[in-house]
Amino acid sequence: MNVERQRPPAAALRQQGLSAKLVLWLPVAVVLALILFFSVTTDSFLTLRNLTAISGQMSVLLLACLGATFVILMGSIDLSVGATVLLTGSVTVLLINALDLGIAAVPVAILIGLLLGLVNGLIFAYGAIPSFVVTLGSLSVFTGLAWNLLQGRALRFDSVAFENLAIGQAIPYVSNIALFALAAWAVSVFVCFRTRFGRYMYVIGGGEAVARTSGVPVRRYKIYAFTLSGAMAGLGGALGVARLGAAGPTLGSELLLNSLAAIVVGGTSLSGGVGGLQRTLIGVLIITLLDNGLNLLGVNQYTQMVIKGIVVIGAVLISQDRSKLIVMK
Repeated sequence: MNVERQRPPAAALRQQGLSAKLVLWLPVAVVLALILFFSVTTDSFLTLRNLTAISGQMSVLLLACLGATFVILMGSIDLSVGATVLLTGSVTVLLINALDLGIAAVPVAILIGLLLGLVNGLIFAYGAIPSFVVTLGSLSVFTGLAWNLLQGRALRFDSVAFENLAIGQAIPYVSNIALFALAAWAVSVFVCFRTRFGRYMYVIGGGEAVARTSGVPVRRYKIYAFTLSGAMAGLGGALGVARLGAAGPTLGSELLLNSLAAIVVGGTSLSGGVGGLQRTLIGVLIITLLDNGLNLLGVNQYTQMVIKGIVVIGAVLISQDRSKLIVMK
């Protein structure tokens, strides 16, 4: 057989190269364009006060996206991230008020989130139920539990040390919560590219049957991914309430749309196996800059939802290989 005839045409190879470059650089170009646009249209965008606010706004979203990116890399999805943030945040405030835990509430919140993610992972891995269905159900369960704890009201806490974890500034004009988020992102990038766990996420997302045939313990790593997603959402929940000073019924309500939007806009494929944590940071920046800039321009939240939905659809049309998009595993 003539081997040369099996090679892709040169035009196809060039097209693949252009697509890869587009996925890599388009999100960066969008960030620069948003900064330029909002700098021109509003005087308060490029100020130290607003940049500090942006660093705080993006942090909870980034933390929630870190674990969820690993789940999407393996071709699944976690719809319960926002509900996990809500539940862990609510429990954190209750524990601070009841036991005066202070900053010790943070590892407790991470543990709670880890257990919630573990439940998702076990049901998904052993129940042979699509991750979409599992996490859609747990979204409802976690939200209902949190609302029962809150009883329809916002719960405040009184702990200066806990509050300073988020709104303090160890570096001038940079919120502490942003430092936590960036440190977690750096560790996640290392895990993504330098550990067996990270490599297996790409292998499973590239083809679960092939991964299983190659000896990858697919079921175990599915559980690991959802457990990590829950743990990172737990950290986001604790630091989120520290930043806001309270846990309310709407905590984490925007994270379902925003987390998926940030991951997809950043360039991670919904079909799995393509993308990574380095791209998620860019996606989080895009969504945060959109939110912040549109708020400064006085655009109402409903119109903002429309704009973000258009951005997500546009990102899929431009940067995702739709021929490989399948129903979430």
